Amino acid sequence: MSGTPAHILIIDDEEIIREALDALLTRDGCVVRTAATATEGLTMLADEDFDTVLLDLMLPDRNGLDVLEEIRRMDEDLPVVMITAFGTIDTAVRATKQGAFHYFTKPFKNDEVLVVLRNAIERRRLQRENLELRNRLKSGSHRFDQIIGGSARMRAVYDLIGRAAPSRTTVLIQGESGTGKELVAQAVHRRSARADKAFVTVNSGNLPPDLLESNLFGHVKGAFTGAVAMKKGLFEVADRGTIFFDEIGNVPVETQAKLLRVIQEREFMRLGGVDIIRVDVRIIAATNVDLRKSVADGKFREDLFYRLNVIPVQLPALRDRKDDIPLLVQHFLEKYGEESRKSGWFVTPEAMDLLMAYDWPGNVRELENVIERAVVLAPSREIGLELIPEQVRFNREFHETDFVVPPEGIPLREVLSNAERKWIESALGAAGGVQKKAAELLFIKPTTLNEMIKRYDIRPRRRRGETEDDSGA
Repeated sequence: MSGTPAHILIIDDEEIIREALDALLTRDGCVVRTAATATEGLTMLADEDFDTVLLDLMLPDRNGLDVLEEIRRMDEDLPVVMITAFGTIDTAVRATKQGAFHYFTKPFKNDEVLVVLRNAIERRRLQRENLELRNRLKSGSHRFDQIIGGSARMRAVYDLIGRAAPSRTTVLIQGESGTGKELVAQAVHRRSARADKAFVTVNSGNLPPDLLESNLFGHVKGAFTGAVAMKKGLFEVADRGTIFFDEIGNVPVETQAKLLRVIQEREFMRLGGVDIIRVDVRIIAATNVDLRKSVADGKFREDLFYRLNVIPVQLPALRDRKDDIPLLVQHFLEKYGEESRKSGWFVTPEAMDLLMAYDWPGNVRELENVIERAVVLAPSREIGLELIPEQVRFNREFHETDFVVPPEGIPLREVLSNAERKWIESALGAAGGVQKKAAELLFIKPTTLNEMIKRYDIRPRRRRGETEDDSGA
């Protein structure tokens, strides 16, 4: 096994079983400790840190199920693999329902034991990595206000927010949809002297111009049909606070002139009114379009653009800060895990590889949706490949250059066979060598997969230093 050697505890009263497993796992790079009784094994667990426990169901001093319960009280996340004789399989199945990671029967096959143990050790490693991520999130070192991320691009954003927040200067936040522009606006507000005042969000352009202006500036009684009373606008509500224009590029041109006057003069009149109302409002705007192009196209006033673009904040797309994906995933696992009243969620390495490889056109919002969906649908706390949406699993875009036939020609049957073989090997790797799970990933029957494995002579990958003899019974 690669990396830091895994520490495994074997609790079994049969000396020949202990010796066989010890030899097998030591050859595989593990550090192995053995115990002949439950008392001895539990004492070792209390004194040492293990990655996995192999536990016999029939021990001389205690029942294996009772020992499993005791181990789970000591360390709820420690993977425990049960060892059982053929006649006690029902009890082993019951043990898995009580929290055992897996079980295998005597006499066992070496390759079966290794597959199960490698999966258990990987589970333990993931749990520790997730704990580290949780601790990093709690420490605040990779969180700025409500924004998650510790990449260089995001640290530059945090620095700019920190320097811009104390002033009343207008801020223009630019970035694709789903990058978290409103979170940045809220962070600017909360770090300003206006933090105890109102933060008002305007969903720009979702309303007809007259209704939008009424919402922004208010109106007097009788200003238009239905105006039965005076109404304050959002600028008055936000006085001495902050007003945030989400997607400022959608504001109608006829409203832009009035908005410009508020920024320049800090005053306006209600619709239908004649009284000038003065306000002290900080304006933060956000857009997912290129406002310079909108200015060139005549869709956005140039003078308003320059009034807004005093302090520009450019938010990177998620594909440009992929180092932050594990932290974001952990954040959303905790968020939606808390809603489901279950903790300890984790993503398998294969699933995380897919999340890291995907370009996330919907950015952080799309990632959040994927994790929320996975938590809702997951039968356990493990988020595997089967819970990742198809658009993420099969995200590669093919281009015409991928299908250019070379001058010397190309054997189509051989190309297809090689591709098929690679997909099978990839699925087996993702499934930890378990053919049934690999078949599910490929949407074919296990019998069909087995025939294809034989046809292509696909053999289980051996670890470094392992010989063919090592995989025998």
